[in-house]
Amino acid sequence: MDIETIRTYCMNKPGVSEGMPFDQCTLVFKVANKMFAATNICNFESINVKYPAEDIEELRAVHIAVLPGYHMSKKHWNTIELKSATWDELKNWIDISYGLVFANLTKKAKLDLQKDH
Repeated sequence: MDIETIRTYCMNKPGVSEGMPFDQCTLVFKVANKMFAATNICNFESINVKYPAEDIEELRAVHIAVLPGYHMSKKHWNTIELKSATWDELKNWIDISYGLVFANLTKKAKLDLQKDH
């Protein structure tokens, strides 16, 4: 798994943009200007993604790759250690994170994104 594979996967979702709003190492992926994933490109070892709060503890308990979100709200974010996750697992968690953020967008923002894609 490499940064370009993850970047391409994230960028192919409707309405996604990327940026480095925090520092020169943290690459952030957003949908309609709302963050759904972040990774450190300087020491590419993990990625932070959102997860449903009601299920987050259970996922952490059963998955060695899933830790509480580093520098994030532990209630809503997980840090995924890339060396311990499969590509299919990671894609699923990115999809969940994107879906959570997309679901909370305004109706207008959702329609605009679907129109543009």
